[in-house]
Amino acid sequence: MIDADPMTPSQPAAHAVEGASLASVTALAERLMARLRAAVRGRDEVIELIVVALLADGHVLLEDYPGSGKTTLARALGEAIADDSSVAGIAAFRRIQFTPDLLPSDITGTSVFEVARSAFELRRGPIFAHVLLADEINRTSPKVQAALLEGMAEKQVTIDDRTHALDELFFVIATQNPLDVAGTYPLPTPQLDRFLFKIAMTHIARAAEIEVLSAYPAPGLGSAAALAGVSRSEVVAARRALRSGVAIAPIVRESLVDLARALRADRRVLQGASTRSLVLMLPALQARAVVHGRDFVGPEDVEALAPYVFTHRLECAPGVDDVAAVVREHTAVIVERLARASLRR
Repeated sequence: MIDADPMTPSQPAAHAVEGASLASVTALAERLMARLRAAVRGRDEVIELIVVALLADGHVLLEDYPGSGKTTLARALGEAIADDSSVAGIAAFRRIQFTPDLLPSDITGTSVFEVARSAFELRRGPIFAHVLLADEINRTSPKVQAALLEGMAEKQVTIDDRTHALDELFFVIATQNPLDVAGTYPLPTPQLDRFLFKIAMTHIARAAEIEVLSAYPAPGLGSAAALAGVSRSEVVAARRALRSGVAIAPIVRESLVDLARALRADRRVLQGASTRSLVLMLPALQARAVVHGRDFVGPEDVEALAPYVFTHRLECAPGVDDVAAVVREHTAVIVERLARASLRR
């Protein structure tokens, strides 16, 4: 008698939702990644992670020193998504430059009294956008950073005791400089937990740096604009398609829970990963599978994404300098278990 493959889903995967097939989602991801690569050279891994986060309906925090291409990459993504919605007052792309004197109302907006109408009118802030670039988010106070919390978690903002819905696409790319740069504030734990991925952008390879200089004086964003983009409705449809069309075997869900519990039990970890991080990781795993042309989540997806999902959520004991190494150590055990389960017959 042959045992059932634990990696096989109990229900067959559907391959189309609202007219968007998984093949079309893969093609959409390839178009986006090609456009971003034209804008920023030498960042292929980061670009794939950002597209995965966009499709998974998560938010991304990019960290590196100034001049590494963080802002250019975020702008390229915002400009690659055409607004085809009929909702008024929502911009395709907005940018907020975080500074020490920024106020929460500078992000959310405020009500202004119109004398001619003898009524208050809402002046929408830059948070009302499909793609929002929060540039140098750690250069302002935690109070202002918290103005993004409701929008990132619930896609709505409260202004003068009235709740206003944000767009379904709403996607935040935040950039921050390392904490040893003067004039920065550490992001509070609740804020960090709202980000699906935290990606540290190191220096690009020598060949890629030479390629950047060789492209001068042609602007990267100009080169990207010549390539095909995507529409807002395509991205929304792709999110729905992959959630229903990409299979997640029960053992994958169990392994994620076991990974989180192992991290919490580690003596080096003072605060472990939240349950929210596990929930957010599921569509991210599905999105990565689609980007790589699969309709099921595999061990390689867990291995690739775990460091970006868990590292910024852990608080480790003093003396533990490499949090990512702790995550990789426990992830390796889980990935080996998944690999053995997928090979068992």
